[in-house]
Amino acid sequence: MNILVLGAGLMQKPAILSAKEEGFTVHVIDADDKAVAIPFADTFRKIDLKDKEGILAYAKELKASPEGLSAVFTAGTDFSASVSYVCEALGLPAHSHQAAINASVKTVMRQCFADAGVPSPAFVRVSREDLSAGDSQILLNSILQKMSFPFVVKPVDNMGARGCRMVRSQDEFFSAVKCAVECSRTGFAIVEEYMKGPEFSIDALVQNGSFTVTGFAVRHIKYEPYFIEVGHTMPAELDKKMHDELISVFALGAKALGLTCGAAKADIKYTSKGPMIGEIAGRLSGGYMSGWTYPYASDLNLTKQGILIASGKTPEELIKRRLPVSFTPSELCKNAAKPYELFEVPCLRTSAERAWMSIPGTVKYIENIKDYSDRAVFDVLPRATVSIGSEVDFPRNNVEKCGNVIAVSHSREAAIAVAEDAVSDVFITLAADNPRTEAFLAGNQASDEAAFPPDAFGKLSEEELKEIAAEKSEIPANSKAADFIPKVLQNAEYINKKDWNYNTIKTTAQKFDILRPKHPALNSERFWKAVMRGGIQAAVYVSDTIERLGK
Repeated sequence: MNILVLGAGLMQKPAILSAKEEGFTVHVIDADDKAVAIPFADTFRKIDLKDKEGILAYAKELKASPEGLSAVFTAGTDFSASVSYVCEALGLPAHSHQAAINASVKTVMRQCFADAGVPSPAFVRVSREDLSAGDSQILLNSILQKMSFPFVVKPVDNMGARGCRMVRSQDEFFSAVKCAVECSRTGFAIVEEYMKGPEFSIDALVQNGSFTVTGFAVRHIKYEPYFIEVGHTMPAELDKKMHDELISVFALGAKALGLTCGAAKADIKYTSKGPMIGEIAGRLSGGYMSGWTYPYASDLNLTKQGILIASGKTPEELIKRRLPVSFTPSELCKNAAKPYELFEVPCLRTSAERAWMSIPGTVKYIENIKDYSDRAVFDVLPRATVSIGSEVDFPRNNVEKCGNVIAVSHSREAAIAVAEDAVSDVFITLAADNPRTEAFLAGNQASDEAAFPPDAFGKLSEEELKEIAAEKSEIPANSKAADFIPKVLQNAEYINKKDWNYNTIKTTAQKFDILRPKHPALNSERFWKAVMRGGIQAAVYVSDTIERLGK
């Protein structure tokens, strides 16, 4: 039996391995002939996933072989429409091509929701031509007739939060829309009403009129004006009414898009008006959820169940383990008809995924401050693009993070604590005397990015800096920084704060002492100001720069 998997990156590795476990001969395609999961497949062919005609030609070639072609599959890519295009042409199980387009192009998606009365934000489509017309004020005025600041701008056809950001004022508008259009393969952006409320990711499998939830996580989104997912925790802890409402509105949205056979993935918020859909994709989620955190939490190989559906088989384990969910539409769609029979395969334990990030600079080396042997840590996953000599920045989207940790436990508190502790012990040393790092430490910000990148712990006032200098003007060479934490940084305002990598000021000083037991004399004001701005990376950077330059 042959299966064709679109994509050969890390996010597609679970699909390749799961298909092989089911006895398939796995053929993968990708535009990158160095993609990390190629060695796990049986064959590889270099085909761009945007090239649906090229994919169809290859699929026909596989179908004509003695083994035939049983399924076409993807997970964690933008190209579910390419899968459906091929499957529709060859008579293989999948969502219809039109349904997959509905679930891929955000403006089309929003219109489907609006036509079906499914709760989602108001929106306006913006094209490259709208920007080239020259008068951005006219465009902005037309948008402000439909919604007010803040609103959200994103490309209509991309993932990973690329080109996605909040627009809080007129000063941020034009550059945000321009970036979103540039990140779009088709040259269109969507401007939509901002939804306030907690956000969730939900995976589901659809087959024969049933809709089975296979992963329900709370997303941890931070750092306006961008939407950076610093992690997710699964399962989400909710009361039954809220839980069932979110699943019900997700199902109504999937029905509105026409999803009938395959995977569905929702980003959805619970607002003051009830659930509102951010978006629904016709594929399994990326971001380590479908291939890692849900299987760890549930003992169900979700990807394998999706492959069985894609090959026309019955996902027996899914059916055996699922429990019914009450159809509970919210007030905004209370008269809606039940779209599918609703089920969920619940989790048995907690998975906590957390990301680690870097301040701007050039990577000198990467290390763990301590060996992490806690058995609750299932994965430490550095991003392949972050290596010695590479440029790093504080992330503006979800592909610019430096790596991820996944911890699993029967105790929710333990899973979260272990994941955050593991992240806090990953350290990226930045090259000394770097203009990008210096600009960050100086607090430089673009005019359309007020308060971004954020401070690690907060900005010190002139009064506080004077207090630090008066208390102790210098940290002596080779002494412990933890012994010289200024009194002002030990007060209630700062003592329990954590930076983006879950370090406090105290643990930052302690880790500096581990990383740099020998260091030059450090000006207290400069050192602690750097710590407040950039955490442990900034502390080591300042010491290394003084060591290198002698000043």
